[in-house]
Amino acid sequence: MIPINSPQIGEEEIEAVVKVLKSGVLTHGLGEGPMVKKFEEDFARFVEAKYALAVNSGTAALHMAVVGAEITSGDEVILPSFTFVATAEAVVMAGAKPVFVDIDPETYNISPEKVEKAITKKTKAIIAVDLYGSPADLKPVREIADKHGLKVVEDAAQAHGAVYKGKPVGTYADVACWSFYASKNMTTGEGGMITTNDGEMAEKLKLLRTHGEKEKYRSILLGHNYRMPEIQAAIGCAQLAKLPIFLAKRRENAERLTAKLRGTKNLQLPTEPKNCKNSWYLYTVRLKGAKMEKRNAVVEKLRQEGIGAEVYYAWPIHLMPYYRKFGKFKLPETEKASEQVFSLPVHPGVTLEQIDFISETVLRCMK
Repeated sequence: MIPINSPQIGEEEIEAVVKVLKSGVLTHGLGEGPMVKKFEEDFARFVEAKYALAVNSGTAALHMAVVGAEITSGDEVILPSFTFVATAEAVVMAGAKPVFVDIDPETYNISPEKVEKAITKKTKAIIAVDLYGSPADLKPVREIADKHGLKVVEDAAQAHGAVYKGKPVGTYADVACWSFYASKNMTTGEGGMITTNDGEMAEKLKLLRTHGEKEKYRSILLGHNYRMPEIQAAIGCAQLAKLPIFLAKRRENAERLTAKLRGTKNLQLPTEPKNCKNSWYLYTVRLKGAKMEKRNAVVEKLRQEGIGAEVYYAWPIHLMPYYRKFGKFKLPETEKASEQVFSLPVHPGVTLEQIDFISETVLRCMK
């Protein structure tokens, strides 16, 4: 089976982990161990942010970002429903109400036009997701937020290395959140990062990361235990050094797949927005005009042929049992996409020969 994603771990990561184990420094009470600090500095440089804080998951990063933006009970946060549930989870964990809006049918990212229409007196923030590694259209979202005095959180969990209008994603947001889960473009096994250019926000996030402590055993606000251990940070440093190579291989695979599948009837291929570069975390195609059953049948055929095709995301968040209580939302593009999309493997472990096999198999299944 050609998996949809596969962590690319080499001797560098193994040596980095062994070095940490031999050092005896496995963590730090305030989350500021030597490897964590190095990882934060390296990552901040890579995404051109002033501040970076390493945490133990992308979900932790999102929760801290929402709380750091002073979102609380009674507030509303506008976000897409077509994303992983953690995006909405962070809002609810802060006691706020998620307000779901529709997506652009080409990029699958949040529609700025829909955002503006959803703003109320209770709205405090907008969360935009760079879905599948394709940059969300943040400039108009930023303009809308500034007009209404709102914070912008960017969920860049899938977008390491993606570029929006010539700058790394995250530039237009007050705070950006990243994931290093095992399937991502780079990994620490589990882990996350928060980046921002706001010094005051960065200081608040440091407190939130470690029980609200500015110094040991003296909490000055309510916090959590969201620290990243030294072993994870060590893996992250090794992975970040390899990330440009990973991204180049993903792009090569994605472009070859596009060339092979271009012109296929009823198949909408992924595109890059103007002046943007995808990170190609997932290569997501769309079976135009299909119902869920037909899409699922194609995915099953591909799996039977040894291709690990997957559906991200078959259930929009607003239709999940728990989240229905936040209201009924009319999201036709979101619901249509959830029935029609499926993703194909393009990760760095996929060879060009396998890309050819994937394309040939997809073409055969289309018939």
